[in-house]
Amino acid sequence: MKRVLGVALGVLTAIGGFVDIGDLVTNAVVGARFGTSLVWVVLVGVVGICLFAQMSGRVAAVSGRATFEVIRERLGPRMGGANLIASFAVTILTLTAEIGGIALALELASSVERRLWVPFAGLAVWLVLWRVKFSILENVTGLLGLTLVVFAVALFLLGPDWGDLVDQAVHPGVPAGEARTTYWYYAVALFGAAMTPYEVFFFSSGAREEKWTAKDLSQSRINVLVGFPLGGLLSIAIAACAAVVLLPRAIEVTSLSQITLPVAMAGGKLALAVVILGVVAATFGAALETALSTGYTLAQFFGWSWGKYRRPAQAARFHTSMLVVVVLGTLVLLTNVDPIAVTEYSVVFSAIALPLTYLPILVVANDREYMGEHVNGRVTNGLGLVYLGIIVVASVAAIPLMIATGAGQ
Repeated sequence: MKRVLGVALGVLTAIGGFVDIGDLVTNAVVGARFGTSLVWVVLVGVVGICLFAQMSGRVAAVSGRATFEVIRERLGPRMGGANLIASFAVTILTLTAEIGGIALALELASSVERRLWVPFAGLAVWLVLWRVKFSILENVTGLLGLTLVVFAVALFLLGPDWGDLVDQAVHPGVPAGEARTTYWYYAVALFGAAMTPYEVFFFSSGAREEKWTAKDLSQSRINVLVGFPLGGLLSIAIAACAAVVLLPRAIEVTSLSQITLPVAMAGGKLALAVVILGVVAATFGAALETALSTGYTLAQFFGWSWGKYRRPAQAARFHTSMLVVVVLGTLVLLTNVDPIAVTEYSVVFSAIALPLTYLPILVVANDREYMGEHVNGRVTNGLGLVYLGIIVVASVAAIPLMIATGAGQ
């Protein structure tokens, strides 16, 4: 029973990290423009995040230290500082997008303009961070986020041409009317959405919150192998729904209502209510993760007291830093900025920051001083090096592709 309950951390990371506003928007946009021809990117991303999250969780369990603490100590302040700056900037951008996603979902449910919801969304995120225990935070948000399985149910109810969807997925290509550069731009964006830096920092810090040790390595593997593949399957369902409903009608995704349209068409008002609940839960969970990740990285780099298991008075700088970033994201959204646009940029900039996040994790996971007999094996290192190559290519290509395509236009 304890092992089953422990999977909640993996589920929360999948729903709030893999299936967040970035994944909802990017997969819907891709499905509406390219069908299922970019499903392969989601699969590559799932394997990659499983690989590095497993390393990150193992480092935390074996060393008794969160990954960022070890990176700062092992690689020094310069490398750790570069990692901090890159991941922190991307995480704040992602947090802004998640709070915007909460507001968009509440707007869809109530027809009240999203900017009126933004202050309430920011306040709710901060209150949960300030007052709610980590175990409650992960269990409630993760379980509610599972309602996004309604996308998979809707796909079956829509009765698509399964042969055509599978053919697009296994024989990927650039559809007529789309440029090759645009196709690869969205491939990079999908990859960035799957492997956002905050996921591994949250996962390793969450392992310390739950006081994992080397005895919990099997628990870590279960969390990774259940959580992230679940997120990947939901991502594919979102893209497939858009391919079935939006692509034939040439509908471009510019709002949350278009993302949820296939579900509403398949299941009516009840299904729409369920998917709105799922979007609120997923974006709220991701907002909690990203805000916690900013606090975790800052505190671990500077040596502050940190952790949800500590009262705010015992970890004042950790909690204050989270309050500041939530307020900052909320203030940005109170301008006329479009949350969907913020989301699209956040996943691309995530791709740019990937090398500074994942190279240090690979280095630390091979350090016998911290890991002892639990260092990476040959197969893990081989896969890690392959993925580092992919990560570097995606990072280098992101800005040129963004310029060449006008951010995917």
